[in-house]
Amino acid sequence: MSKTILVTGAAGFIGFHVSKALLEKGHKVIGIDNINDYYDVNLKLARLEALGIDKSEAIQELNSTSSSTYGDRMIFVKMNLEDRIALPKLFETHTIDLVCNLAAQAGVRYSLENPEAYADSNLTGFLNILECCRNYKVQKLVYASSSSVYGNSDAVPFEETANVDHPISLYAATKKANELMAHAYSHLYGFESIGLRFFTVYGPWGRPDMAMFLFTEAILNEQPVKVFNNGDLSRDFTYIDDIVSGVVKTLLDTSTNASPYKLYNIGNSQPVQLLEYIEAIEEALGKKAIKEMMPMQPGDVKQTYANVNLLKNDFNYQPDTEVAEGIAAFVKWYRGFYKKE
Repeated sequence: MSKTILVTGAAGFIGFHVSKALLEKGHKVIGIDNINDYYDVNLKLARLEALGIDKSEAIQELNSTSSSTYGDRMIFVKMNLEDRIALPKLFETHTIDLVCNLAAQAGVRYSLENPEAYADSNLTGFLNILECCRNYKVQKLVYASSSSVYGNSDAVPFEETANVDHPISLYAATKKANELMAHAYSHLYGFESIGLRFFTVYGPWGRPDMAMFLFTEAILNEQPVKVFNNGDLSRDFTYIDDIVSGVVKTLLDTSTNASPYKLYNIGNSQPVQLLEYIEAIEEALGKKAIKEMMPMQPGDVKQTYANVNLLKNDFNYQPDTEVAEGIAAFVKWYRGFYKKE
């Protein structure tokens, strides 16, 4: 049965891909995004255009309904998540069955420069979403948390039962707060909430502030690649298609776990050393990197490694994209989108 699903952050990396997947399954998607300038606005508008949303309409403060690609099954509204007038009005206008909250002020390092943005979007905005889910009887809320909540834990792989009371960035602290807020609302008001702790997502249409994008750009432009902590880092790099598969399953499928409140790691469960990752990018580009060894950055963690057994057991989640395959797909997209030979 077709559902009406609100996807916040629809012009973002994961939000774009999730919206596309839901539309292709025949569902109606109401996408919202404030299209801020944290990174290149043109990339965000290009994602919306790929969803059938006219770019000239998307930048206006009004509803923009696509008449191409997906017909009236895709609606986009430019909006701040924390807008306490506009968001409830959206729920009044449309009967929304499910909410997928992917909007947030992203980036660990940027939280050191502009902490207010994280309070506005990640805390006030998330509370606004919870209030709307409560007041308009939404069936289920799936929301983005982050692997950053684990901080500098040495206990790997990371498990959902681990203590995550020691964040080392404001971004991580806001994601931990989201989990606590969702727990309270699920307990008090009975709607189902699922938090997904994303592990280093990469792939086509990715964010320009992420390692995959930065490394590719630097290598092609013969600029130094900044290798933090002298390369002594590892990340559970997770390809976007595997992330989308997990998000869509948690939204649309019924879990074998009856609890109304759930938290899951969503990753590849195969961490890769940073220098190996750079080598794979070099291979895909056919070009060597100029490496600039750098110290550890404030707020960064040394390693991430997801235990995804809970998500496998409850929703049959099966990540299956090897890093070399995912990097090749990103490089192909990057060369095409930016017309780089």
